[in-house]
Amino acid sequence: MIKTEQSKRILRDREEVISLTQRLVRISSVYRPSVEGGNEEKAANFVADYLEKLGIEVHVEEVVPGRPNVIGIIDSGKPGKTLLFEGHTDVVTEGDHEQWNYPPFSAEIVDGRMYGRGTNDTKGNLSCMITAVHSLLQDEEEWSGKIILCIPCDEEGMMIGIKHFIEQGWADDVDGAVICEPEENQVCITQRGAMRIRLTAYGKMAHGAISWSGINPNWRMARMIVELEKLEKREQERLGKHPLLGWPSITPTILQAPVKGEAQINVIPEQCMTTLDVRTVPGFDHEGFKIELQEIIDKLAAEDEDFQMDFEVIEDRPWTETDMNEAIVDSVSWAVKNVTDKEPVYNGVPGATDGTFLHLAGVPIVTIGAGDREVPHQINEYVDIEELAETTEIYRQTALHFLNEKGEAK
Repeated sequence: MIKTEQSKRILRDREEVISLTQRLVRISSVYRPSVEGGNEEKAANFVADYLEKLGIEVHVEEVVPGRPNVIGIIDSGKPGKTLLFEGHTDVVTEGDHEQWNYPPFSAEIVDGRMYGRGTNDTKGNLSCMITAVHSLLQDEEEWSGKIILCIPCDEEGMMIGIKHFIEQGWADDVDGAVICEPEENQVCITQRGAMRIRLTAYGKMAHGAISWSGINPNWRMARMIVELEKLEKREQERLGKHPLLGWPSITPTILQAPVKGEAQINVIPEQCMTTLDVRTVPGFDHEGFKIELQEIIDKLAAEDEDFQMDFEVIEDRPWTETDMNEAIVDSVSWAVKNVTDKEPVYNGVPGATDGTFLHLAGVPIVTIGAGDREVPHQINEYVDIEELAETTEIYRQTALHFLNEKGEAK
């Protein structure tokens, strides 16, 4: 909790972050390509307008039609480092409204918690980072360098927003980044990588009663899945259980046959498709894994002249690890301790974030924010109000420490 001697400033910021979170959650920004306006555009335009009213330099860049990034620039006018805060505007589907205790886009506050899609992941934390910067401006705090507010689209999908942000050169001179995601205000210095892979086995369509006249791709896919389970066990034995991220994993998810057309119980399909959700930890070699996949396919093909299979890597997001000696880790850790009067808890992010690609671009990252880390994407998603206030203050003090390399704000 925030120290008991809360100042007027902290109470002022608390009111703002609550109000801003409610206003953002009430704008549905689930990406629905079949619904006009059913994406991030309204939320992004709201944020852009909000920042402009605060006197912040704003850039709006359309990544694809209807899906813009918003970039806010706060330049002190003094030479120094550049700090980036990142929080996305999109949210996942709300699912069946009837299963929610409160309407998913109502942002109702009950017993100290705000409920709604995006309260936790991550409109609450997006509001924290905006409020923290607004607080610095209101109090005319002194600092050097520059703050960039990166507010991209599509974090929940293929992360086209952050990729576009980097391609446009916005991350080129960034010295450290805070990824604003629900992590219970733990200082997350590592995150699992992710590979999304599609495997396709090929066969010959035939009548199930005369199976010898066809080639069943399902048998071939079954052999492949057995080999993948063995590979997962080998990788787990080789790498062990990561102290912050747990085990690497290779998980078959979708299993589909036929790939096209209607399935029929008495028909051998022409193709069978499986998708893999591969989660990696430091030490897992992504390129080496692709080679091992091909070696397994070649081995099975050598054993069966009818075995034919290929794979496609849909997405490749590497694991990340930030050195404890990085200035951004020091500043976030200092802020957590100063705000909470407790030693920071260090952890890792179980999934990928937009920070994955900032890391690839050479930016040291720390992921931290309000919200129970197991609540994202659930029915009755929520965030604790007091945690929003605490996170706002952590972000504020992180910025001052990182950009001034000194302690208390005035």
